[in-house]
Amino acid sequence: MVKDRDNTGVSGPKCAFLPAGHRPDLEQAAREAGAVIVEPGEAEALIWTHSSGDPADMRAAVDENPHLRWVHLGPAGIEKYVPYLDADRMWTCGKGVFARPVAELALTLMLAGFRRIHRYARASSWGDLDGITLFGSHVTILGGGGIAETLADLLVLFEAEVTVVRNRIQPIPNVAHVVGADGLDAELERADVVVVALALTPATERIIDADALGRMQEHAWLVNVARGRHVDTDALVEALTARSIGGAALDVTDPEPLPDGHPLWTMPNALITPHTANPRSIGGALVAQRLRENVRRFGTGEALLGPIDVTLGY
Repeated sequence: MVKDRDNTGVSGPKCAFLPAGHRPDLEQAAREAGAVIVEPGEAEALIWTHSSGDPADMRAAVDENPHLRWVHLGPAGIEKYVPYLDADRMWTCGKGVFARPVAELALTLMLAGFRRIHRYARASSWGDLDGITLFGSHVTILGGGGIAETLADLLVLFEAEVTVVRNRIQPIPNVAHVVGADGLDAELERADVVVVALALTPATERIIDADALGRMQEHAWLVNVARGRHVDTDALVEALTARSIGGAALDVTDPEPLPDGHPLWTMPNALITPHTANPRSIGGALVAQRLRENVRRFGTGEALLGPIDVTLGY
């Protein structure tokens, strides 16, 4: 491990931040973990903080500095970065960092849909009483990461039967059933609510299509807190129009942002939030905490959190 000292006398790994000065809070977190902030040409590690920028710019910075041993990408979902990864260094991202706030919003959306809050909040006069309960319901979660684990913990209070659909079949606390992709159709057919909380890959794009929606029960809700492209938007609009499912609560959409005037905005069985599962007011401190811990681990040679599997793309 290459070490150096900053003007405080603290030794630690050399880390570069790009774009420089974009996230001073993260630079401070790295310093608190012992890092020395340097230019990319001197760095062992590159912290890429421009999550909305062009991933080709990140790749250019890596190519200009082939000595880099670790590159950290801020987002949890890294689908746009996948073509630019390599097997020559360690890569990490923000996966798992936002599990709690995202699971919290997923639960909020489930309850709002089941108890018709979206409809009552728009009303201007007293209306009919309606709603179903989350207690004792069957919840199917697509994806077996931190969001699913946290949401399963929250659902214990509601005595829900939770099924997780994921690639690797292994037990998860408070999850009754873990099934592979071949079990998805059966789980869609018996779920009261389907939560999409998995990484976006070519295999999972539009995993909720017309066929999947057609398998869901008439009262069932779809909740998406992952990526908009997991859902076929046109097929969803058709299902909501036909009322073949109970409703959809979406924190992410395709396209995103959802254009003004799009049918989903005004459908009585749809609830839209503007990708707010992880606002900076909540997630900023979590990102800093993750980076602080990973810089410490990098400096001591420990395994890093949030490793990216370059082959799988997440």
